[in-house]
Amino acid sequence: MICLRRVAAGATTAPSAYTGGMSRYFTLRQAEDALPEVERHLRDALFHRAEFERAREQWDDSQQKIRMSGGMRVNPSDMLALRARRDASAQAMKTAMDGIEEAGAHVKDLDIGLVDFMTLYHGEEVCLCWRMGEDAIRFWHGAEEGFRGRKPIDEEFLKNHSAGGEVGEDPKTH
Repeated sequence: MICLRRVAAGATTAPSAYTGGMSRYFTLRQAEDALPEVERHLRDALFHRAEFERAREQWDDSQQKIRMSGGMRVNPSDMLALRARRDASAQAMKTAMDGIEEAGAHVKDLDIGLVDFMTLYHGEEVCLCWRMGEDAIRFWHGAEEGFRGRKPIDEEFLKNHSAGGEVGEDPKTH
């Protein structure tokens, strides 16, 4: 399978053990620049997932009523409309999730809006970690550590992380 993805100027892509495919590496600045787009897609995904769940519950309730009444007559157009709403919500959620991936981010927990951006720190693959509601990316963690391993981004991290270019690139300009 060949994977083609949009890559911003200055970003680097490489095979990733963390993501299981090609990964885009970001500087802190690049990840923060991508946040508005990622957050918009994340909010869309959450909205459409809630719509999907409502439609699925209504579908399940209708199916249960039909079974309980011994196969009562149903209005097929109502059931078709409900199924179409459920399917449209599922497709819209997938489109939103694809938008996040195309931006180079990885959703780790949709329920809490947890997203990682890959970066390199001392040459090792690590994650810039952001949670919906946070005003900026302020934490990072090792690829295997997850949310509980979050550490504050400090000067030492800023000097030694990169997007695959020069280590210590000024994150305000790259």
